[in-house]
Amino acid sequence: MTARTQPIKDLRKRSARWGGTLLASLVYLFLLAPSLIVIPVSFGSRYELQFPPASYSLELFDMLFSSSAWTQPLWLSLRIALITTALTTVIAVPAAYAIVRFSFFGRNLLNGLIMSPLVTPSVVFALGIYLYFSHLRLTGTVTGLILAHTMFTLPYALVIISAGVKKLDPNLEFGAMLMGAGRWRMLLTVVLPQLYPSISAGALFAFLISFDEVVISWFLAGPTTTTLPVKMFSAIQWEISPVIAAVSTVLTVISLVVCLVNVALQKKDPNQQ
Repeated sequence: MTARTQPIKDLRKRSARWGGTLLASLVYLFLLAPSLIVIPVSFGSRYELQFPPASYSLELFDMLFSSSAWTQPLWLSLRIALITTALTTVIAVPAAYAIVRFSFFGRNLLNGLIMSPLVTPSVVFALGIYLYFSHLRLTGTVTGLILAHTMFTLPYALVIISAGVKKLDPNLEFGAMLMGAGRWRMLLTVVLPQLYPSISAGALFAFLISFDEVVISWFLAGPTTTTLPVKMFSAIQWEISPVIAAVSTVLTVISLVVCLVNVALQKKDPNQQ
């Protein structure tokens, strides 16, 4: 009886596996469909916005990089994202190590406060930041955008770096200190070299979130501090310019590069099992 039912069970397993693969492929295709449509459109003519384009050229990219109305928000977004990434990393690394390795009064409260942007709707978070920064006169400033982005990206980086710290062997740290290394020297020579893949992944993730962030930037942006996502959103509302397709392609390429670098770093992580 078992010999007869075994082929049926194997067939059911293969059918379930193929069915799952097909379903996952359809979901991925649905998620990628907007990019698959926008990228060809971005190589169309400056006089049309259609798929597929009637002719292919680089006119839209030339308009993008030759117009200060688009290049200024692009460079501003890059500058804010880079500074946000640096601040987030500097804060997240010691915070993650302290929360994972030490037990102190208020640790859970501190961790909950840092993680609160993950469970707070973006609109609610942006409104709170706007009302708070209005009293500090930080709305419409680059400093305000950087601080807000740092608060928003910090929990994401903290989760990634904390996971890396949990994989480290505490005996190596104890052995280094037992041999006479101080706390700071132990961190620099033992912890950070093992933690660099997680730190890099957290930094790349923070950069990507900051560069693509639109809700918080919309609340805090001013006439001279309009980021690229806010500029895109405004352009969609008030004008339908084919340049928006070229901008979307640039954002897609940047996001793809960051994701590929992140995957490469994870493969090189010596702590991966």
